[in-house]
Amino acid sequence: MNAKPLQSFPTLSSSSSSSTSNSFPLTQTLTLHWASPPPSSSTTTKSKHPFRVHTATNHTSPSDLSLTTTTTTTELHNSQDNKLLTFLRQRKTEKAWIAYTQCTHLPSATCLSRLVSQLSYLNTRVGLTRAQSIITRLRKERQLHRLDANSLGLLAVAAAKAGHTLYASSIVKSMLRSGYLPHVKAWSAVVSRLAASGDDGPIEALKLFGSVTKRIRKFADPTIVADSRPDTGAYNAVLNACANLGDTKRFLQLFDEMPEFSAEPDVLTYNVMIKLCARVNRKDLLVFVLERIIEKGIPLCMTTLHSLIAAYVGFGDLETAEKMVQAMREGRRDLCRILRDSNLENSGQEDQDGDRNGDRYRGKDGDVFVKLLPNSIESGNYEPPLLPKVYAPNTRDYTTLMKGYMKAGRVTDTVRMLEAMRRQDDSSSHPDHVTYTTVVSALVKAGLMDRAREVLAEMTRIGVAANRITYNVLLKGYCQQLQIDKAKELLREMADDAGIEPDVVSYNILIDGCILVDDSAGALAFFNEMRARGIAPTKISYTTLMKAFALSGQPKLANQVFDEMLDDPRVKADLIAWNMLVEGYCRLGLLVEAQKIVQKMKENGFYPDVATYGSLANGIALARKPGEALLLWNEVKERCGVKREGEVPDSSTSPPRLKPDEGLLDTLADICVRAAFFKKALEIVACMEEYGIPPNKTKFTKIYVEMHSRMFTSKHASQARQDRRIERKRAAEAFKFWLGLPNSYYGSEWRLEPIDGDG
Repeated sequence: MNAKPLQSFPTLSSSSSSSTSNSFPLTQTLTLHWASPPPSSSTTTKSKHPFRVHTATNHTSPSDLSLTTTTTTTELHNSQDNKLLTFLRQRKTEKAWIAYTQCTHLPSATCLSRLVSQLSYLNTRVGLTRAQSIITRLRKERQLHRLDANSLGLLAVAAAKAGHTLYASSIVKSMLRSGYLPHVKAWSAVVSRLAASGDDGPIEALKLFGSVTKRIRKFADPTIVADSRPDTGAYNAVLNACANLGDTKRFLQLFDEMPEFSAEPDVLTYNVMIKLCARVNRKDLLVFVLERIIEKGIPLCMTTLHSLIAAYVGFGDLETAEKMVQAMREGRRDLCRILRDSNLENSGQEDQDGDRNGDRYRGKDGDVFVKLLPNSIESGNYEPPLLPKVYAPNTRDYTTLMKGYMKAGRVTDTVRMLEAMRRQDDSSSHPDHVTYTTVVSALVKAGLMDRAREVLAEMTRIGVAANRITYNVLLKGYCQQLQIDKAKELLREMADDAGIEPDVVSYNILIDGCILVDDSAGALAFFNEMRARGIAPTKISYTTLMKAFALSGQPKLANQVFDEMLDDPRVKADLIAWNMLVEGYCRLGLLVEAQKIVQKMKENGFYPDVATYGSLANGIALARKPGEALLLWNEVKERCGVKREGEVPDSSTSPPRLKPDEGLLDTLADICVRAAFFKKALEIVACMEEYGIPPNKTKFTKIYVEMHSRMFTSKHASQARQDRRIERKRAAEAFKFWLGLPNSYYGSEWRLEPIDGDG
């Protein structure tokens, strides 16, 4: 982004630039400019010549003192503003900040806007923190309108680049609420960062894009909002959000909107479409994206070919990825033909019915891709196009193929690829730090830590600098092998010898490593050390530390960490964090506390999932409260239920459908069998069989024999008591029938002792 300030919304920017109000009322006194005293003034009516008081040296009245004080204060404020503005014009941002901190008043709107702009443009942590402090002060004093759209837009971009996407998004939303329209370069940068972030980032990117375009459409004259209208870059950002979500319909809708704003799809647009095809499992359409680019005459770039290689690697189709790289090495231009032939080989029996294209588009995304890639419909009627020129593979392509080998556990092929890249004549194909890091990852994954350290030493020897990712991979390897001491040693080497400061990922790895060796104190020490270094914890940091306390039987400490997580505006507590808190209490059998957490979770809009119910089931078993298991099973059964015919679920109020796993159902069945709730036990095992989970009949038979073999055999019970047991006895007989034990269904009576006549 250029240093040129962004253009503000013209009809409203004057309100911020012309504002001269501040928090000190003395600066608003205009008495000296009155030609005559105002009729309502009681302090100036005593003198008919108010301007003469400045020449008098004796007998000054209170009104004269007020005027003198006002003049002195105004001059002081003007002097401070001029000094601050001079530093800003000279681009001396540090001196300008010091001058701002020394001001005895709130500077003018011009000074504040320029100071926020220059601090934001530094793109440093200190600059961003200082700019945010100005925003905080203006909000407290209700003077935020002093800032213009340029300064707010630059602050939003700086916050987005620093990873504070939620803060950046809040700035853009605040501008929209105040009537400002940020420059497209500002708001699209925020959309881009949101689209690439985790959690609800892509969804928030779509919402923010929609809010801006909705406001823009309200203006009949497009020239008024020309600087804010979405361009191709903005659409590429929001289309990337759709691709990350796998939302094909929304992707098509936005793609069709591009002509409305004169935004033409470019090669990056189709690179995002490659990601969309990969996300929705449409490997067969990748080649047609490439053909569409060639057909529309869009200049092809190496990123497109790399995206295709990465997509095939992601599908695990290393053979096709290898064919692509080999064809590029041979200087071939018929890459589309090679990919089409690969489609035919992979489709197998599906393509023998002669209606391959028809079957392809019968899925839920069929209509979308028909419109996005119309060339794929008639692919059988034309020859695959040739690439406009020869494209040789580069380091990035080779490294991506190596990552495929690494994920497949092919360590030997990964190392061989490294050796082959070293022998390449073209320097653009030589291994870089990413290549070496991939080799280190492959060796760490195979547990070969010594060889991985040798590769790190080789990087230092040949001048390929290892980065933070390389060290984080090694840290994770040591932690997975429970070698925490070596991990700590590597952390010191990373900072002292390599000069690379650890980041939040480094500390998350170490905290998780402490959990593996049951060292909750060590996990807390690393967490505190991370914050002492000024590294902001992430959601993973909080949940990992919660896990340490939960597994070590300290749920109250886990709850404290969770409360701190809720107070941190930079992170958003998710279902994983709530589940970790529930598990901490359930592991100790503190069922009441766990149920309170679940209730709070529901009140905050989170529905329990299988992990939540599994923890509760374990807590019930540990607390020996089988009655709670019946209530839990009723809730689980309701969530698993199939909706009735013609029933339309209300997604806004109804919880999502639950698919139980073996651990949850087996635990519930175990509790019910031990408590002699045979009717419920049969319901649970029927649910297990419905979901293809084989019940452990051997275990349940052993429980029945050990605990209930003499059930209902007493001949001394009263008739009333025996009558009350009839229904329960029927359930027990049905359960024995399911187990395959002797029961009344077979006409035999269950006895532990042998029948007369048996040997």
